[in-house]
Amino acid sequence: MATPLFDEFDPVSSKLWKQKIQFELDGADYNEAMIWNSPEDIKVKPFYHQDELLKKYPVTTSANLFSICQNIFVYNIEKSIERALDTLNRGAESLRFSIEDETIAIEELLTKLPLDGLIIYFNFSFLSLDFIQRIEKSTQSKEITLYYNLDPIGQLAKDGNWFKTDENTNFDTLNLISKTIPNRSFISINVGLYQNAGANMVQQLAYGLGQVNEYFNRIPTINSKIVFEIAVGSNYFFEIAKLRAFRILFLTLAKEYQHVLECHILITPTKRNKTVYGYNVNMLRTTTECMSAILGGADAIANLAYDSLYHKDNEFGDRIARNQLLILKEECHFNKVNNPSDGSYYIESLTNQLADKSLALFKDIEAKGGFLKLLNEGVIRTKIQLSADKEQALFDSKEEGLIGTNKHASREDRMKQELDLFPFVKLKPRKTLITPIIEKRLADKLDQDRLATE
Repeated sequence: MATPLFDEFDPVSSKLWKQKIQFELDGADYNEAMIWNSPEDIKVKPFYHQDELLKKYPVTTSANLFSICQNIFVYNIEKSIERALDTLNRGAESLRFSIEDETIAIEELLTKLPLDGLIIYFNFSFLSLDFIQRIEKSTQSKEITLYYNLDPIGQLAKDGNWFKTDENTNFDTLNLISKTIPNRSFISINVGLYQNAGANMVQQLAYGLGQVNEYFNRIPTINSKIVFEIAVGSNYFFEIAKLRAFRILFLTLAKEYQHVLECHILITPTKRNKTVYGYNVNMLRTTTECMSAILGGADAIANLAYDSLYHKDNEFGDRIARNQLLILKEECHFNKVNNPSDGSYYIESLTNQLADKSLALFKDIEAKGGFLKLLNEGVIRTKIQLSADKEQALFDSKEEGLIGTNKHASREDRMKQELDLFPFVKLKPRKTLITPIIEKRLADKLDQDRLATE
C-alpha cells in the first residue's frame, strides 16, 4: 500500500507564496522586480499555482506521432531521387518537396521512391490542377499520404501577386481541385512567414486563423486536413504554448463550419534568430526549437540545418539536422509521453492567454472586413513591421541577445569565403498588387557589416 508522503504538510496557497517572496524582496516592488512583460503583452510571473488557473482549454497531443521530415528542393530529378533515398535510409520519415518548375518529370521522381507508407508534402511555386493529377496518377496504387500545400493567400502575402492560373481566380482553381480530387489534403497556411518577418505570437496565431477563415468561406468542399506550416523560435515555453493555443483556436473555428478534422502542424525552426557568424550556435537554437515543437504537439518537424543560411544543401548539414531530431525522438524519449505539457501551470496559463488574445485579435480582423481585405490594404504588413521594429530595437541595443552575434562574438571568425548562398534580404523591384511581407533576420545588418570589414 502506498504511503501518503505529503499528507503531513499543509497546502501552500499562491497568496502565501507571494507573501514569502515579498518578504524576501526586502521592500522592493514585487511587480517591478519579479514580473516581466512579453511582446504579446503577457505579464510573466515568478511562479504559477493551481488555485490561479482560472480555466483550461482541452488540448490533446500525441508526442509519439511526430514524423521527422526532410526538405528537398527539386531541380535535378536524379539528384533529388538520390537524396530522398539516402535521407529515408538515414532516419527521415517524411519528405517535403519544393518544386518551382511544373514541367519537371515528377513521375520519374515518384516511381523511384518506396511510396507505400510514405508521407510526402509538396510545396509549389505555381498552382496547377494538371500537375497534381500527374502526381495522383503516379501514386494511385500506393498506400501513400500526400499533402498538397496550396496557399494562394500566402503567395500573395509573400510575393505580392497571386499565382497565375487557367481559371479566373486562385480560389476557382482550389474549388476545382477540391471537386476533382476529393478527400485529399490540398489547403495549407504559411504561418511561418509572419514569424520570420517579425510578428509576435498573438499576431501569428490570429493571422493564421484569419487566413484559414478566408479559405473556409471560399472553399465550401474542404473534406480533409489543413496543413499549417509554422515556424518556432527560441522562447521555449511560449513556443510550446503557441502551438497548443493554435490547436484550440483552429478547432474552435472549424467547429463553426462543421469541419471535423484536426489541423496538421508542420514545424520548421525560425530563420529570424539564425546567424552567419557564430553559426554553430544555430545548432543549439534549432535543438531547443525542435523540443518546443515536439512538446507543443507538432505532427511533423523539418529541421533547419545549422549552415542553411549560407551553404547550399549538403550531406553534412542535412545529417546533423536530422540526427538532432532522431536523438530527441529515440534517445531522449520525447516520443514516449502524450500531452507532456499537462500539469505545468505556467504553460497552461500561457496557452490560455495566447488563445484569448489571439481570438480577440482575430475577431477584430473579421469586424474590419477580414484578413484578405486588411492584407490588400497593407494593414497586416504594417502591424508586423511595427512588431519587427520593436524586436529589432531590442536586438540592436543588446537587450535581446544572440550569443555569438551581438553578445560574446568571436572576432576571429571569417565567413566571406564560406558563402555559397546570399544570406541577406533580396530586393527585386517589380510590379505587384500589394507590397509583400518580407522575411528578415535580426542579425541581417550586423552580419553584413562584419563581412564588409573582413
